[in-house]
Amino acid sequence: MSAAETGGADAEASIPGQDGHASNHALLPLTIGAIGVVFGDIGTSPLYAFREALAQAASDGLFQEEIIGVMSLALWALIVVVTLKYVLFLMRADNDGEGGVLALLALAQRGTTRRGGLVLALGAIGAALFYGDAVITPSLSVLSAVEGLKSLPGAGALFTEQRIVVISLAILLALFAIQSRGTALVSKLFGPVCVVWFLALAWLGLIHISDEPEILVAFLPWHAVGFVATHGVLGLFVLGAVFLTVTGAEALTADMGHFGKKPIRLAWLALVCPALMLNYLGQGAFAMKVLEMANLQGKPFVNLDWFFLMIPDGARLPMVLLATLATIIASQAVITGAFSLTQQAIQLGLLPRLAIRQTSAGHAGQIYMPIINWLVLLGVVVLTLGFRNSSAMAAAYGIAVTGTMVITCCLAFIVTRRRWGWSLPASLAVIVPFITIDLIFFGANILRVVEGGWVPLVIASGVMLIIWTWVRGRRVVAVLEGDGAVPLVEMASALAHRPPRRVAGTAIYLTARNDLTPTALLHNLKHNRVLHQHNFIATVKILQRPYCDPDERLQIVRIDDNFARLELRYGFMEQPDLHAELLRHQAQVPGAKQASFFIGRNSFSRSADEGMPTWQVVLFIALYRNAADPTDYYNIPPGRVIELGAQYAI
Repeated sequence: MSAAETGGADAEASIPGQDGHASNHALLPLTIGAIGVVFGDIGTSPLYAFREALAQAASDGLFQEEIIGVMSLALWALIVVVTLKYVLFLMRADNDGEGGVLALLALAQRGTTRRGGLVLALGAIGAALFYGDAVITPSLSVLSAVEGLKSLPGAGALFTEQRIVVISLAILLALFAIQSRGTALVSKLFGPVCVVWFLALAWLGLIHISDEPEILVAFLPWHAVGFVATHGVLGLFVLGAVFLTVTGAEALTADMGHFGKKPIRLAWLALVCPALMLNYLGQGAFAMKVLEMANLQGKPFVNLDWFFLMIPDGARLPMVLLATLATIIASQAVITGAFSLTQQAIQLGLLPRLAIRQTSAGHAGQIYMPIINWLVLLGVVVLTLGFRNSSAMAAAYGIAVTGTMVITCCLAFIVTRRRWGWSLPASLAVIVPFITIDLIFFGANILRVVEGGWVPLVIASGVMLIIWTWVRGRRVVAVLEGDGAVPLVEMASALAHRPPRRVAGTAIYLTARNDLTPTALLHNLKHNRVLHQHNFIATVKILQRPYCDPDERLQIVRIDDNFARLELRYGFMEQPDLHAELLRHQAQVPGAKQASFFIGRNSFSRSADEGMPTWQVVLFIALYRNAADPTDYYNIPPGRVIELGAQYAI
């Protein structure tokens, strides 16, 4: 899928600005950067997509017209799904320059209130499906590249399936192991390497189109329509495999914030799309020539590894190495995409706080999340050992991506109606054709559930269960905390009339609701019987846009001489830093440098009354206990933190 649902492979190129447009002088480097980050996934599809589609088509014999039909499906998938849907339409639906399923979720939420629950559910499902894709992409792409070693002249017998798996696992383990050190240095090579890769794809295609120039008629769309119409269920299986040509299209929108619309569109239209089409046409022409020779010799047609076999013998080893580099780049983009998506999900309240480390002082987009890194690696290793070859794994690949595309279309419909103000007929006229195509692809991939398609569905279901439990549990806790809570204005008035003993200094009470008296404040008054000279009831508000203007970051509302409400605002792609922000506003927050931070740390137990099911309570408690310490997450000096809380039955 995407590099960032993505965040990009590190956003090594400069950020073009919140409007998502690059200045002219930065257009070339941003375009090269986008080629390396945005198109790594879709750019490695030629390694296996046509081979798998032709394998399905050849299951009951093969004719040249069928090769043309498969090729036509592949070409028109690139034209309709990627160019028309993503490049020309969905890239318009940006949230202050940012894209991706969660950015689209936030944009849709800003445009509707009546369907808030439905919009949240759609976004959560889309995010959950991404994790299924994030586990499969590194396994499939690296395996497919390393399998090219079997095509080396005179050395193919040395590379057995077991050795291919071992080599692939060694590459993947090394890739995940370096994540904690950051990838700023190597990511500078992503763009140039991928430019060479796409030029090589185009070259390979061009030298083989002459094998059977008739393959060019695949651009006529009726060959695609005719193939599906005349092949029944087999046509759907082929369609499911053809979808492998467009996996990674989500990255076009997900990385808008790091590169801008213009560089991504330019990269796709000027290099990536032509290179992919030429390569697929070359593979198709090569397959037609092999089929013709087999027919002349009276031999059965055998589906081959078309990509590597059409490489001249002298260039095959360099191309295998280049393909391996390209798949490593694609895998890196997905890994950092998992980090970025998780950070967004945390900020939007879909997941509990997790430890986040910055791996670069100069690039805010470079983050490392240990738990996500090792969980994805675990999934990658299990899948690689379980499937053992790219053909077996290809059946599992399309479901998560098609599901995400359906979700994206649904959210885009809400955006066109509620944010852009389109009429219902206009919205339906645009969305219905796209979602119809997505549903056809989704249905075609569902047919392959038993072949391995269940894997991403199981992963997505597990993530969705965690999201549902966390969101539901937080709502239950919010209700419990609100029941019987004392409004802050009333508490301030009571303390003004009967003031407790005062102590010098500043107290900052971190709470989810600054209109109610925090539990930590009540406990402090009850047990310590003191009130600080300055008291701020602080909340961190995550906005439904990616970034917050620094001038809007801090808002302080004075209640009386003793209390003030303090609200810190961040975009869902920003990492809160309370200490640094308060130090910037010492004039408004006196004593911020030596302030004491009071944080509520509640404990939970199962309620005897009817509430959440026992299993869900247990899961929520486990998630709550293992959430990252708010002291670290909000960057609060640990030596000045006091934790007080209450116990709730849920």
